[in-house]
Amino acid sequence: MQMTERFLIVDDDPAFTRVLSRAMTRREFEVQVARSAEEAEKLIQSWVPDLATVDLKMDGDSGLILIPKLRQQNPAMKILMLTGYASIATAVEAIKLGATQYLPKPADADQILTALNKIEADAEMEVTEQPMSVNRLEWEHIQKVLNEHDGNVSATARALGMHRRTLQRKLSKRPVKR
Repeated sequence: MQMTERFLIVDDDPAFTRVLSRAMTRREFEVQVARSAEEAEKLIQSWVPDLATVDLKMDGDSGLILIPKLRQQNPAMKILMLTGYASIATAVEAIKLGATQYLPKPADADQILTALNKIEADAEMEVTEQPMSVNRLEWEHIQKVLNEHDGNVSATARALGMHRRTLQRKLSKRPVKR
């Protein structure tokens, strides 16, 4: 019988995975790292985690593809979608697909564990009076339309009336601050 909780890190950033893996090992988790959704799929055939952090944007498949597969292997698994490309559209999709929580990068081990262990929603959460910037609204709209077109950049560019290269350039940048 397994005594130590198993923690899966799915991320293509070697520095981040090394630091997080060490931090979780020090907290007495049994840790495995996968550098892609495809690698994680193979790993979970023989090693099923209790907790997982999944990066949204990696080479190959998006981390969103992996969430239902993780959930299928262990319905009780706590899954955190962790991304440097946070948007409302991807947060909603991650939760709909079965993620427990969604957290923008950068995040440290304590923030990750706090998010994974937060069970109840916070109805008392502070609502900011500051509206989103125009640049952030543009980013959110692009993400929404991209999601509606299943990640197809050409179809999204057509829907937005934008040149495909312009859209690719906007997507390659980090999201703007709120």
